[in-house]
Amino acid sequence: MKYLAILLLLTISLSSCKIKSKLPENRVNFTGAKAELAGYNAIYQLDSNDPKIINKAIRNINNTLEDPRLKGKITIELVAFSGGTDAMLKGSSYETQLKDLYNKGVILAQCHNSLVEKGLNENNIYDFVAVVPSGNGELVIRGSQGWVIIKP
Repeated sequence: MKYLAILLLLTISLSSCKIKSKLPENRVNFTGAKAELAGYNAIYQLDSNDPKIINKAIRNINNTLEDPRLKGKITIELVAFSGGTDAMLKGSSYETQLKDLYNKGVILAQCHNSLVEKGLNENNIYDFVAVVPSGNGELVIRGSQGWVIIKP
């Protein structure tokens, strides 16, 4: 019985050594998923007024736009609702970053319901931001159309 336990431990030990030796080679050869489709669609959900979350969303979108596998193949929408509305308001500190996204072709959308709930209207948001009836409705529709939904 003692010899069987030692043999089992030795076998496990040798097996794990083989696996470990293959991992670095696999990591070196792995370059990520291949973008084989003609086009990709992603919608980013912005429902927080936390500056860290807003900046993360903007950074994530820019990173996606710069991914060489997706260049020229990606359509992106950023939909703001609830606390995310604050980023879309005229005078917010995000105007330059949002305008830059818009100039790169990103669809910027604001939830109408959130504007109403905050006592605001379309005149309170940047002119380059579109208004959709409902942020959640936009996510449901886009998701049903096959868009990837990303919540930074």
